[in-house]
Parts: sequence; structure tokens; C-alpha cells
Amino acid sequence: MRINLQRKFTMNSPLKIDNTPVYQVDLGEGILGKGNKNGTILVSDKIKDPEERQSIIDHEGVHIDQIKRGDLDYDDEAVYWKGKKYSRAEMDEGNPNLPWEQEAYSKTDNYEKY
Repeated sequence: MRINLQRKFTMNSPLKIDNTPVYQVDLGEGILGKGNKNGTILVSDKIKDPEERQSIIDHEGVHIDQIKRGDLDYDDEAVYWKGKKYSRAEMDEGNPNLPWEQEAYSKTDNYEKY
């Protein structure tokens, strides 16, 4: 009779580690943040308040997760949400009523106050 003495040891860290690269850049008038398909987040260099900056990062992080799940994609002409195409020329980007924005706003309610 053989006895397996190997045990798998796992430990959950109490720290949340997020390796998402975040860059502060000039995004143009009225744009606070952007989640990119390459997994990076851009935040407007005009944002100086650390709490506001973090709220924007959290919001854009939801978009990164949506991209990783395959629910969200985009190109220069359109945004694609769960297989449906939304023309950029016909939409108000960032509008909280867009389906991908609804999820991001619902998960990051602090973002709305900025």
C-alpha cells in the first residue's frame, strides 16, 4: 500500500496585487481615462487628486476586465459589446447608458462624483 504524503500548500495573500500599468498623459479635453486592449490604463495628466485618480483607475480597470472576458472590443470605427457593433460616429462615448459603461459605473460608484 502506498500513501501519498504530498500536500498542496496554498496561501491567499491579504494584499491585492494589481500589475496593471497606469500612465498619466494628455488625453485631450473632457477625457479622464482610457482602458487599452494591451492592458494599460491611461489617466488624464490634469487629474491631481489621488482619490479621483484612483476612482478613474478602478473604472477603467472594469473595462480591462471586460476586454479580457471577451465582452468588449474596439477599433477606430466602432466599439463591440457582446457581439453587437456600436458605431463611434453615432455614439456619445463615455455615456453611462452604454452597456459597457453601465457595468463600469455600477462597480465603481465613486467615479460618478467626478
